[in-house]
Amino acid sequence: MSTAGVLLAAGAGTRFAGPQHKLLAVMDGHSVVSRALESLLGASLDAVAVVTGAVDVSEVLAATGGDIAVIDNDRWESGIASSVRCAASWAARQGHDAIVVGLADQPFVTAASWQAVADCAAPIAVGTYGARRRNPVRLAREVWPLLPYGGDDGGRTVMRRFPEIVVPVACEGSPNDIDTVEDLRRWS
Repeated sequence: MSTAGVLLAAGAGTRFAGPQHKLLAVMDGHSVVSRALESLLGASLDAVAVVTGAVDVSEVLAATGGDIAVIDNDRWESGIASSVRCAASWAARQGHDAIVVGLADQPFVTAASWQAVADCAAPIAVGTYGARRRNPVRLAREVWPLLPYGGDDGGRTVMRRFPEIVVPVACEGSPNDIDTVEDLRRWS
């Protein structure tokens, strides 16, 4: 079974009122997106991809030296669901059986968490931190046709419709995301 890790980095980050896009903001000497990507790469999945859109993260991707596929989402403004759809379409073309999806603005999700979610064989596996469901989320090929095409609900719509196929996976680290300059200050 082939599993790809996908980092969603296509959004505009409009709540972040800093001098640059939130994904390029620096925390402890590294950009938010590079910290998230480093964790994903550390999980040693079969392939890694980044869905891009509003911001150019090509310099960050090139600096990793890793083999990273770039998936351009020209519909990024329609919401996160379009990015998840792009990831599933790419994975289908590449012959993967599942994708594990996470957010580029969550720099504290660990490689072990990515790997734990990837190792779950359920149609949908969702990372949990305490009792809270967050990212990453594993989506098996069988659920890709059920994913919405637009909006900000990604895989949540499918999880609500089919709770019997969702398995929670306890994760270490933190699902805190960087949405505002205040978040950046708080977590730096």
